[in-house]
Amino acid sequence: MSTVKKVAVVLLAGLLFLALTGCGDAKSKDTITIYDGQFAEMKLIHQMVKLLVEENTEAKVEILDEVAPVNSYKELVKGTADIMNSYDGTLLTTYLHLDPDDVPENMTLYDFVNEEAADKGVRLLDKLGLNNTYAIGVSQELVEEHDLKTVSDLVPIADQLIFGAEHDFFTEEGSAKFNPFAKFYGLDFKEVKHLDITLKYTAFESGELDVMIVYATDGLNRKAQLTVLEDDRGYFPEYNGALLVRDDMFERLEEVAPDLEEVLNQLGGLFTDEIMVDLSYRVDVEKEKVEDVARDFLESKGLL
Repeated sequence: MSTVKKVAVVLLAGLLFLALTGCGDAKSKDTITIYDGQFAEMKLIHQMVKLLVEENTEAKVEILDEVAPVNSYKELVKGTADIMNSYDGTLLTTYLHLDPDDVPENMTLYDFVNEEAADKGVRLLDKLGLNNTYAIGVSQELVEEHDLKTVSDLVPIADQLIFGAEHDFFTEEGSAKFNPFAKFYGLDFKEVKHLDITLKYTAFESGELDVMIVYATDGLNRKAQLTVLEDDRGYFPEYNGALLVRDDMFERLEEVAPDLEEVLNQLGGLFTDEIMVDLSYRVDVEKEKVEDVARDFLESKGLL
């Protein structure tokens, strides 16, 4: 190949590269990317983000396939995602690998994790109003048989009980997991079962589990007719729901969504634990479509 032809090929390749990267930039300047969550609550919040953003701005929201929350966080930090539904307690223990004891006495957990997350380029927006903390659920039959009210009440009978939780609760990814929890309360269960999250409630309802980890705002708690025991020694931190966002997203989308933060913060304070139980119950139990439930709720609040 002649020198002239070689130069021409190199120039052509360079122009093609610039054209492709230019297209990528164009997309990134009007599109918000979200990896969907594995739970009804996360899916609902993500869908509400899409509805609000596309109603009130010229930006688009792309919701990709669901991934585990820890993987969604990694994509957020890498810059391949922009927003995820999250919780201040999860940011503290699972993503930042800190403990509630690390929070200074003069700071809230929420303010502390936002300060600590700053060097990751991410931050929490306004709190949504719900506290989806871990909770310990048992059957009403067990409550009546042993007069159970608190987690500590399980200690004398733990060696008779089977405990179950999803695989994620048994990882060492974060402090608020099974081993430190069991050690903190002195719980030595007869058997401990690691379950797929989709099978957890089925196992409980069929009598294969006596005790299981749940999320406080999960609508399936109501379906399973379980009783949530009081975390009387305050082991689990708060898990205040909030959108976790890349801080550079707002500048990138300024042309198409100059008031994006204000639009997203319309979700702030909009929920209670009971409201989210109702919404997730409609998705998980009554099998309504996530988009329909999200739209119905936002319309009821006058936001659409």
